[in-house]
Amino acid sequence: MKKHIDVVGAVILRDGLILCAQRGGTGTLAGLWEFPGGKIEPNESPRAALIREIREELLCDVEVTDQITTTHHEYDFGVVTLTTFYGQLLSGEPALTEHQNITWLPPSELHRLEWAPADIPAVRLIQEQLACP
Repeated sequence: MKKHIDVVGAVILRDGLILCAQRGGTGTLAGLWEFPGGKIEPNESPRAALIREIREELLCDVEVTDQITTTHHEYDFGVVTLTTFYGQLLSGEPALTEHQNITWLPPSELHRLEWAPADIPAVRLIQEQLACP
């Protein structure tokens, strides 16, 4: 049986743009894009985990708002359950501590990046929800 990993991701909005983060290093999923976040610790709520992870990864404080979706994806290393939430920066400017790159994109351009598989359903939903008329 494969390991099960519960993670959260933040779809951070600012001025109509979404923060996208490129995974660094040479490890699992290196170079792929994701919504920043990370693992949920034991006895931690998804929202609390996201606030903590953004503070650790990007050195920012965020307000977590609406849940977007929860997806499951089976990787070689285990099954990831990813819950994504909308969020807004409260303080700080995103800094590169674990990611190799970050960029702000309009929802209509999210598909141009090579996303980690677990993030793709959220990308599609965001594009539908935030599509301009």
